[in-house]
Amino acid sequence: MRNLWPRRLGRELTLLRSGWRVGVSWSMRITVAAVAGYVVGKLLFPDTQPLLASLTAMLVVQVTPVSLLASGLDRVVAVVTGVALAVFFASVLPLEWWSLGLLIFVSMAVGQALRLRDNLVEVPISAMLVLGVGALGAGSAAWERIVETLVGAAVGVATNLLFPPKVATASAARAIDGLADSISELVNHAAAELSELVEEGGEIAPAARRWLEEARRITHHEVPRAGSALAHAEEGRRLNVRAVRTPDLGPGLRQGLEALEHCAVAIRSMFRALVDAISEQAPTPHGAVTDLFLGLAQTFREVAAGIDAFGQLVRNDASPAAQLSADDVLAVQAALEGLQEARARLEDLLTVEPTPELRELDAVVLSTVRRLLREMDLEQRVRRQLQLGRPARPRAPYLGRPAGPEAPQPTSTPIPTTPPRSPSTPPPTSPLEVSPDAETQQLPVQPRQRREKPSS
Repeated sequence: MRNLWPRRLGRELTLLRSGWRVGVSWSMRITVAAVAGYVVGKLLFPDTQPLLASLTAMLVVQVTPVSLLASGLDRVVAVVTGVALAVFFASVLPLEWWSLGLLIFVSMAVGQALRLRDNLVEVPISAMLVLGVGALGAGSAAWERIVETLVGAAVGVATNLLFPPKVATASAARAIDGLADSISELVNHAAAELSELVEEGGEIAPAARRWLEEARRITHHEVPRAGSALAHAEEGRRLNVRAVRTPDLGPGLRQGLEALEHCAVAIRSMFRALVDAISEQAPTPHGAVTDLFLGLAQTFREVAAGIDAFGQLVRNDASPAAQLSADDVLAVQAALEGLQEARARLEDLLTVEPTPELRELDAVVLSTVRRLLREMDLEQRVRRQLQLGRPARPRAPYLGRPAGPEAPQPTSTPIPTTPPRSPSTPPPTSPLEVSPDAETQQLPVQPRQRREKPSS
């Protein structure tokens, strides 16, 4: 497990070197917004130091365009609420320790009632700053603080509109590829260490527990981090003028993240089964068990190769420069062929395992390999991308369900009736034209044929 830390550090340094331009651009945007807020506030209040306008511009400009207006509005509401509470307290109560505590408590309660989210603490902060000037200067300080907040919010909104942030698709692709690298490095390291322990006759249980802990860390920390990066990229496309002429690469990234998440959970379950099987085995395994563990190490290598190739394909497929090549597809196909061989090998071993514990371990590993084959299948990836990229269609009401706001309303056009036919006349056959990707295809209604009653 000690060998994993240098690899992880090297991967983080690689991500830092590849993303330094994004960091510099982000710092420049925040700096320009903060300085512009200070300059505008200085023009309105020449005798003051309007740092609040600069701070508000910095906080507002850091959000994505879709949450820009909501964040700016929340901050303005928080400041106005805190200022109003401070003016009221300054007019009726002296500034003492108990009045300060009461003001903070009331400010937090009101902020929670207003659901100010990240700007909740701004309510007591504004109240304390205004209350600190005393009852005589509370009115002028209140208006000054409100105006500075409005100026900073306006400057932040203008900065995001004039200089919109870059869509963070590349960052999300790197995060997903980093997740695939973490999983593949863990499984590859487990394969190498398992082969070494089996050949030298060492204890496998402590190493298996370390692999399980690392798998848990990946599923609990790295998967949510990659999901957060992807959610930020998807949200950054909305109301962003820089995303108008760029392709939407979100469905491909989303499918890749879902597949890797399912693979990580399956691999964690596989290590859990390995720990259970080893704990119930004899201390000195015989030749059949040794061959089983060596074959398991080979399966680990094939799993690691597949996940690494799939992560590279997802990253290159989401590149705006369209860096996906035939080599990426061939690498995934070769990895899938290796997993197919592993599945066939595990299916053959499932009937000859000497103990129930080893049969259970073989079944869990086989289930993991099947899961990876389903998740990394290229045809399944294309179908999932089309499903994710397809907008939701309005559905007509049925069985008493009311129609949605976008559902088509029923018309008052009368339904044409057909003239009655005799029982011997076959019904006309007319194919129903439907779109191939329709959610629900209605079948043509066939008229019921009347049955003649038997003569008594």
